[in-house]
Amino acid sequence: MDPFSSPSSSGISSGQSVPSADVLMDQLKTQLAQAYAEEFFETVRSKCFTKCITKPGSSLSGSESSCIARCMERYIEATGIISRALFNANR
Repeated sequence: MDPFSSPSSSGISSGQSVPSADVLMDQLKTQLAQAYAEEFFETVRSKCFTKCITKPGSSLSGSESSCIARCMERYIEATGIISRALFNANR
């Protein structure tokens, strides 16, 4: 059966309900937000690691730790500024 079949032909028994479009949209939004957050933090981690960790070892030096904290704060702040500008531009 193809994914475009009507709910009545989808093999769902009469005891099961089909999720509404709103429920499906909410689930999609949640999944997209989670994927965006994962990608965002992976990007921050990668960029800040490359910038701040000069000699990987078993622990971070004080300067490496400070650099990572500042790098993450700046990246998050910049992303917030860009997001607000895009949101306000769409109004």
